[in-house]
Amino acid sequence: MATPQTPYEAVLHAARDVTKLDSALDAEMLGAALLGSVYEIAETDREAAVREFVAGFLAATTRRRAAAATTVRAIFAALVPDATGADRVRPGATAPAWSGQLGRVHLTGSWAYGDVYGDQTSYLATFAYDDDTGGPEHALVALVDHNIGITKDIFVGGPAAMILDQVRQLCATDELTWFRAEDPTRVRSEVSRHLAVTDQLGQLPGASSLATDRALVGARLAVLPAATAAPPPVDDDPLPDAERAEEIRRFLASPEAARAGLDTVDDAELASLHFCLGLLLDHAVSFSDADPLRWSPTVAGLFLLDWVHRRAVLDMDDAAMLPRVLRAWAAYAARRRGLSASAAARTDTAIEEMVPEFVRLYATGERRSPATAAVAQLMADGVDPDDPAALDAWIDANRHRLTDDD
Repeated sequence: MATPQTPYEAVLHAARDVTKLDSALDAEMLGAALLGSVYEIAETDREAAVREFVAGFLAATTRRRAAAATTVRAIFAALVPDATGADRVRPGATAPAWSGQLGRVHLTGSWAYGDVYGDQTSYLATFAYDDDTGGPEHALVALVDHNIGITKDIFVGGPAAMILDQVRQLCATDELTWFRAEDPTRVRSEVSRHLAVTDQLGQLPGASSLATDRALVGARLAVLPAATAAPPPVDDDPLPDAERAEEIRRFLASPEAARAGLDTVDDAELASLHFCLGLLLDHAVSFSDADPLRWSPTVAGLFLLDWVHRRAVLDMDDAAMLPRVLRAWAAYAARRRGLSASAAARTDTAIEEMVPEFVRLYATGERRSPATAAVAQLMADGVDPDDPAALDAWIDANRHRLTDDD
């Protein structure tokens, strides 16, 4: 066969045996995988790119009468029903027996599970076709990562009962995870909201099924009930100054602060203590939930080994104080959130193990942003940033270094 000359011909060639598939589920998974290549290479608004591709495909294949072509058209129309022309697609004269079941599924259950720290939540929904000719009951699983604010991975597969049982067993044997039945409206809302962010990423996370299953996940989410009212806005604003001060006051009066000796620091350390506490609260604002009490081994690593080096200039007193403050604050936050002793201990151990790398990064400055590096050099040169004349003189003397791209 000649090499396909257009992307649409390439799709038809790849799906030339589609009518030999056993079920509508197999066909929808094949269609989603084909559209996954469009989703993966799109540079912006990946969902829109898939929708536009389907619209173009349907327009270009209107006169195709081969069974494979008419079947692929029906599959794409079921997966992306809002694409232009999808509502005009009709089954071909020799359509497979299962073609009438494309997209015709109903929800059979929905659940959520995740880690006790709040780093990630997975949503699981199971679906069955309205008629057995459509295929077996299957499951949608979507992983929402709250630390980066995206739907990080998605998967559609089966058997649904086996997947659900495996998840139940996993959560039952791990004290650091939870599992519950979930409102399907919330499943749709949370997965869709975070998936919309994923769709805009310039580079996708590494999970291959994120691209290959995206169209099918979108079609299944559309089956779930939509919220009747707009969800409340996510509170991602930083704490007002009065609330910041009150949270710090509560912490300094806590047993965790006392055990770390932070309630009795001398005047020489007081400035570093409050500077470090301010950094912890500022870091919380970098997350979509802006919760200053959500700390975990992962969040501690993001803070201690990355964020603080890019965003703050620490002197030696600050660097010595910061791990001590972080360990106490994480323990305080764990108690406030009602985490178990073992969950709190795991975070504390992780922080302790990170300290040598934190010290190394502080010493080398290798993760400083250009702005942070410039301020650090300014301080090292003894320049008072509040002295405009001294600051201007320093900038003039170091302009070559500040603008050097090497």
